[in-house]
Amino acid sequence: MRRVLASAAAALCLAGCGGGAADDGGNDREPARETLSIATGGRGGIYAVYGAELAQLISSRLDGYRGVAIESSGSVQNLLRLRDGKVQIALTLGDTALDAVEGREAFDRPVPMRALAQIYPSYVQLVTAAGSGISTLADLSGKRVSVGSPDSGTQVVAERVLDVAGIDPRTAFQRKRLGVAESAQALEQGSLDAFFWSGGVPTGAVAELARRSPVALVDLSRFGRELRARWGGVYEIASIPAGAYGLRRAVGTISIPNYVVVDEHMDSALAYDLTKLMFDSRRELEAVDPGAAVLDPTRAGRVIAPVGLHQGAQEYYDRAGP
Repeated sequence: MRRVLASAAAALCLAGCGGGAADDGGNDREPARETLSIATGGRGGIYAVYGAELAQLISSRLDGYRGVAIESSGSVQNLLRLRDGKVQIALTLGDTALDAVEGREAFDRPVPMRALAQIYPSYVQLVTAAGSGISTLADLSGKRVSVGSPDSGTQVVAERVLDVAGIDPRTAFQRKRLGVAESAQALEQGSLDAFFWSGGVPTGAVAELARRSPVALVDLSRFGRELRARWGGVYEIASIPAGAYGLRRAVGTISIPNYVVVDEHMDSALAYDLTKLMFDSRRELEAVDPGAAVLDPTRAGRVIAPVGLHQGAQEYYDRAGP
């Protein structure tokens, strides 16, 4: 692996990452490492655990760098932080990434970024308690429903699904804006009737809820074609398999790719090394996120054209071959 060392001028000692004080003369200090901050997600979601593991791998295996995982509300906030230089790496849903590079919806101007990889698909999940009587979007009328936390990719896709269905979330039901962990807790406690979530399967917070109390998922697959027509080719009709969350049969839904993205001006050699690190560390990433098992060079390099691959990542895939 090629290593890109921080320049001497920029190599400032970061709190918590340096070695112990040298004897008397101050010699033999551990070289300072450049911090790579990763915008991840909220508690209970896959971004949080995936990003934390990736940060640890950067710290332990990428010479000259220290990885730091930063929790967030989700994709929109992650990409705003990337745009503003507050993080160097971000996890994002593909539809939010498409909005960002085109400067639309939540983004008042384009975000200059490129992808390192498509890592796994997320599935749009509308979760309710088994026996709740909620089996269609129309059944949400008058109910207490979370559409995802503010500035999250879940909120983006939830509101698009509802728009396609002709349902106004501001008037049709009591709208809540909670993260997945808070939503699962509220559903179990009876203060919420249903919640949207967009994430890998299984997602920890939903799986834990299902182990304690049976859940049901609403079929959303009928809205996939219209979503794709209106907002771009990142949406695919898919299904959540039987057995997930204790489901007796598969449930139709929509899938969205997840990307690891960086600023388009990131050094190409560093982008190469980060991409290689993810592939070299698949076993560790899979241990915290089973979805990482689908990572392979052919699939990972499939990134929607307006976003595109970083030059360094493209170089890795070219060398890796088919």
